[in-house]
Amino acid sequence: MVRLPFALMVCLRYLREGRMQTLLILAGVTGGVAVIIFLTTLISQLQASIIDKTLGSQAHIVLKAPKAANRTTLPPEQTAAIIQPRAQRLQSINQWAAVAQLASQAPGVLAVSPMLSGAGFASRADASQPIAMMGVDAQAYQRIVGMQKYLKTGRFDVSGTHAVIGVELAKDLGVTVGDKIRLVTMDGRGDLFSVAGVFDIGNRDLNRRWVYTSVKVAQTLLDLPGGITQIDLRVDNLFDAETIARRLQALTGLSVDSWMQTNAQLLSALNSQSISNNLIRAFVTAIVAVGIASVLVVSVVQKQKEIGILRAMGASPRRIMSVFLLQGGFYGLIGSALGSALSLGLLQFFSRITRNADGSALVSPDVDVSVVISACALALGVGLLAAALPARRAARMDPVQAIRV
Repeated sequence: MVRLPFALMVCLRYLREGRMQTLLILAGVTGGVAVIIFLTTLISQLQASIIDKTLGSQAHIVLKAPKAANRTTLPPEQTAAIIQPRAQRLQSINQWAAVAQLASQAPGVLAVSPMLSGAGFASRADASQPIAMMGVDAQAYQRIVGMQKYLKTGRFDVSGTHAVIGVELAKDLGVTVGDKIRLVTMDGRGDLFSVAGVFDIGNRDLNRRWVYTSVKVAQTLLDLPGGITQIDLRVDNLFDAETIARRLQALTGLSVDSWMQTNAQLLSALNSQSISNNLIRAFVTAIVAVGIASVLVVSVVQKQKEIGILRAMGASPRRIMSVFLLQGGFYGLIGSALGSALSLGLLQFFSRITRNADGSALVSPDVDVSVVISACALALGVGLLAAALPARRAARMDPVQAIRV
């Protein structure tokens, strides 16, 4: 027969005698761990989905030529009253190739893609729609925006007189892959293009306006030979984009915008979600800690005579303290295991009943192992810390006084 260590044997006996208390605390710890894992996973997946849908079709940082300023000889106090902002014409970034090289060498930048964009019209027969013509290098641009995942039909081919258009524009013009459309700029320059691909990036307005062509074709139609109107960047860490943008602005003197500026409301929403998740975790942790501590305090009071007898029989304060610390560790360890299993079940259930507009699952039942480990470690740590005060109180008991009570 295997003999258990003294502290473990007494601990298991106390847990068995107080079955109802043990079950209640285990239920509390299980629920707390499940809530932490479930909410953390849910919020992180929703944030990743929102970021992917919002930023998946745009650059993280955009460099443009600075806007032209008004020139006047009037006094400053009269200027604001009578002078309107100067109309901005299409202008190229000065020495854009050197700027692109500089940006590609900046720490944290993963990809660089030059682009030329301007307004125009797309027409076929009697149908005509205003568009934003975007001249890109297909290979470089796809490192910024993964167009392959947005293509509904055809391919992302902008070589020669091929163009890639959105699904809404294709519907408006009544065209599909292989059909011809005419692209005309605001200055009247135009040419016939063959539709090589049709994309859907999940935004109707952009699906109706964006038309991709090659850089050379766009330079010819927009009358900007050799010019580039903007340089798109993709960064390694999304939340470093603003820091990198400000550094590049100081180095180049260009107008530099990051997604954190152009999507300020999205950033605010993400921060609010993270703060809410942290608050919920803090409240759940505090509730679990109070529950474990209160039960163990009551246990110390109930077992006061037994503790006194054990002390009189030679049990050291350290052993007595170990008994209650083991109880706290037991609550944290078993509760975290049950909570992890419960959270997996909740995620499986939630992934089946919630769907995106296209029918795909809103969340994945997969759980990040690091989230589970951190939640379990937190539960175990809280269990031990919550047990520390009752354990210390039990260890300090005077055996004579405890037996007399």
